[in-house]
Amino acid sequence: MSTTLDATHGTQLRSWVASANVAGCDFPIQNLPFGRFRTAGSREALRIGVAIGDQILDLQAAGLVAHNDMNALMAATPAERQALRQQLSEGLREGNSSQQAAWTQALVPQSRVEMAVPCQIGDYTDFYTSVHHATTVGKQFRPDNPLLPNYKWVPIGYHGRASSIGISGQRIKRPQGQTKAPDAAVPTLGPCKRLDYELELGWFIGQGNAQGVPIAIGQAEQHLFGVALFNDWSARDIQGWEYQPLGPFLSKNFASTLSPWVVTMEALAPFRAAFERDAADPQPLPYLDSADNRSQGAFDITLEVLLQTARMREAGEAPVRLSATNSRRAAYWTPAQLVTHHTVNGCNLQPGDLMGSGTLSGPEVTEAGSLLELAGGGKQPITLPNGEQRSFLEDGDTLILKGWCEREGAVRIGLGEVSGTIVA
Repeated sequence: MSTTLDATHGTQLRSWVASANVAGCDFPIQNLPFGRFRTAGSREALRIGVAIGDQILDLQAAGLVAHNDMNALMAATPAERQALRQQLSEGLREGNSSQQAAWTQALVPQSRVEMAVPCQIGDYTDFYTSVHHATTVGKQFRPDNPLLPNYKWVPIGYHGRASSIGISGQRIKRPQGQTKAPDAAVPTLGPCKRLDYELELGWFIGQGNAQGVPIAIGQAEQHLFGVALFNDWSARDIQGWEYQPLGPFLSKNFASTLSPWVVTMEALAPFRAAFERDAADPQPLPYLDSADNRSQGAFDITLEVLLQTARMREAGEAPVRLSATNSRRAAYWTPAQLVTHHTVNGCNLQPGDLMGSGTLSGPEVTEAGSLLELAGGGKQPITLPNGEQRSFLEDGDTLILKGWCEREGAVRIGLGEVSGTIVA
C-alpha cells in the first residue's frame, strides 16, 4: 500500500510559490495534485499541470514530461510516479533558486485557465459504500428490511456512463424521463421533479490489469492513481420507477461532475486510517481482507456540502452548509477492496477508469450526503437561513462539494471543490 512517508510530506517544507504557503491553502507543496488545463476561452490542446498554491505548473513547459497524455502518466509504475513527485517537490521547494528561475516561466495562474476532466475516462463504475446511506434510503422503501442480504458481504456497484461525466462548473439540465405516481394507472414522460445530488469520492485507476488476471488485495493500491470529488446527480422519481429489476439507468446517466484536481495516493499517505468493521457485522471474505487493509486501508477525508440558491446569489449571499461528514466514518469498504472485488472475476481495468464511492453519508443526520436523506424523502423539507425550503434541488440552485485532509503532525491538503448549477 502507498503508506510511505518521505521528504515530500515534511511539515517544514515551503515553496517559492508564495501562495502555496498560506495557511489553509488546498494546494501546498505537500499536495501536488494533477489536472488538465488550457488558457480560458482558447482552443488550445489540453496540457498536464500540477496545482501549487493559486498557480499551475505546466509539466511539459517545465521539462518534466515529454507529452500531455494524462492516461499515459497515470499508467506509470508507482516507482515512476514517486520519482516525479520527488522531482516536483525538490524543484518547487523554497531555496531552490536555480529551478525557480527555470520553472517560473512554466507557471500559469489558475484564474486564467479552464479545467477539463482530468483524463480520458474509458469506464466508470459507481459503488454503494456507505452503510448509513444504504440503510437510510432502504428504510424509505423497505422499512422492515432496509439492507438487502448481500450488502455487508459484497461491495455493490453498477456500470455507469462515462460520456456524461463533466468538470466542475457544469450547468446541469433538468432531465426528463418516465415516472409513475402511486395512484396513477399509467406512467408519464416529463421533467424530473425530485432532482438530487450525491456526495461522493471518485477513485482513479493508474496501471491496469490484463483481462482474466484479478488484482489481489495486497496489490490493489498499486493500481490506484488518486482521488477527486464527485457529484453523481440523481433523478429520484425516475430512479424509483426504473430501478427494478436492473438498477439505475436514465436516473443517473444524464450528468455526473468531477473536481478538476486528482490528489495522488502518495499525497494521501499521512491521512490513512484503520479500516474497522463492527464485530457484530460479517467480516470481509479472505480475498477482501489483509493486515495492511485493516491497519490503514481507510482515508481520513473531510467532506462538505454547500448550497447557493438563485435568490441567495441575487442577494449576494454566500452558499450555506447543508451537511458534512468524513470518508472514514462513511465508507463500509476501502478503495483497495473496490479494486479487488471489481477484478476478482477477471475484469480488466485501464488507466483513467473511474470508481465512484457512492453517496458518503455518516451516521448522523447532519452527515447525510443527499437531499433524499436530509429531507426524509421529500417529506421533511429543510429550511435555509433565508427562509427558503428544499426537498429536492430547484432550477438555479448551485450545489458545491468540498474536501480536505487535516491531521495533527501533517500539513493540511485539499481536494478543491466541485460545483454545478441546475437549469431548466
